Amino acid sequence: MTYDVIIIGAGAAGLLCAGFAAGRGKKVLLLEKMERPGRKLLITGKGRCNLTNNCGRDEFIRSVTKNGKFLYSAYSAFDSSAVMGFFEGLGVPLKTERGGRVFPASDKSSDIVDALIKFVKDSGVLFMRSTCKGIITEDGGVLGAETDGGPIAAKSVVVATGGTSYPLTGSTGDGYRFAADAGHTIIGLSPSLIPIVANEPWCKELMGLSLKNVTLSLYRQGKKKPLYSELGEMLFTHFGISGPLVLSASAHMRGDLNRYRLAVDLKPGLTPEQLDARLLRDFTGNLNRDFINSLGELLPRKLIPTAVKLSGIETQTKIHQITKEQRRGFAALLKNLTITPKSFRPIEEAVVTSGGVKVSEVDPVTMQSKLVKGLFFAGEVLDVDAYTGGFNLQIAFSTGYLAAQNC
Repeated sequence: MTYDVIIIGAGAAGLLCAGFAAGRGKKVLLLEKMERPGRKLLITGKGRCNLTNNCGRDEFIRSVTKNGKFLYSAYSAFDSSAVMGFFEGLGVPLKTERGGRVFPASDKSSDIVDALIKFVKDSGVLFMRSTCKGIITEDGGVLGAETDGGPIAAKSVVVATGGTSYPLTGSTGDGYRFAADAGHTIIGLSPSLIPIVANEPWCKELMGLSLKNVTLSLYRQGKKKPLYSELGEMLFTHFGISGPLVLSASAHMRGDLNRYRLAVDLKPGLTPEQLDARLLRDFTGNLNRDFINSLGELLPRKLIPTAVKLSGIETQTKIHQITKEQRRGFAALLKNLTITPKSFRPIEEAVVTSGGVKVSEVDPVTMQSKLVKGLFFAGEVLDVDAYTGGFNLQIAFSTGYLAAQNC
């Protein structure tokens, strides 16, 4: 049997692409090597599935950290409002949270996956559990795909295999090999949106502490202007730091991590002068107390011993003994708690993979290869990635939709 389209990979991009391609009357075969489709979707957003970000095109493009302009056509064809309308049309109520993050109202990622699978089946897509071995091409065009069950003929092939993050979900980098074998350039792969191992041993002492409504800024060493600065949430771990702010900051870090430093503003709502005045008020009411016992209303309990140690002020120093310089120095510490990155966690722990198929070799209006007729790409396999917050799944849906309209 010859298919109109073979789609390799039943993740976010592949499932949506398959359903829309079949909706155009195409005979579609969806190949997936894992037993259950959408495995990576199930764990996104801490199991809640942050499926998009409720924002306009310009904000979306600004949130793409690499090759954002390549996505103008894809996003315009299937933007965040279209994604939300699509899932609500499938019977999945949605909600928008802080920062424009969109989730299913149930907070269950399985609702998104189940809706996509039903959409694919109702559209008439044939699903086959099979491992793709490669793409069959001849004279600059696609002939089909080679599977562990033999060759299958098709007029078009869409590579939607994801990256190399979370390999247990099936994202093992197969698509990069398929693209390279077809003559495409693969831009160096590296982790993006990934937790950071810190040099400072005190980070481990804070393991489990989640900081909310703090500002995290990323700087190149010796530079005053931040590469990234955002208000939100971060988490201390046994190896260093993680959480939404840290993951987004990691997307800006390339090469030697010793070139960077991170600064946490624990009190972003206060200027240095306002924070000093706040400390002065707190101290005035605790003149005879030890320094370490006077900070309960200012800082989380778990953070207090570390902050006191970093200040250089002895823990049992009485408040009335603290000088103006020490007080202002402590305020400065709270406004600029510095963390130096040592390394990223293993790429398997990255939310997405940075790098991939070189976008100048792909038509941004159709997602078709400029080198091989009938070969299309969608999702993480492309050299595009964005901040955390629903932007990367939006990329998957937009590029998957565009490929479906043109394959």
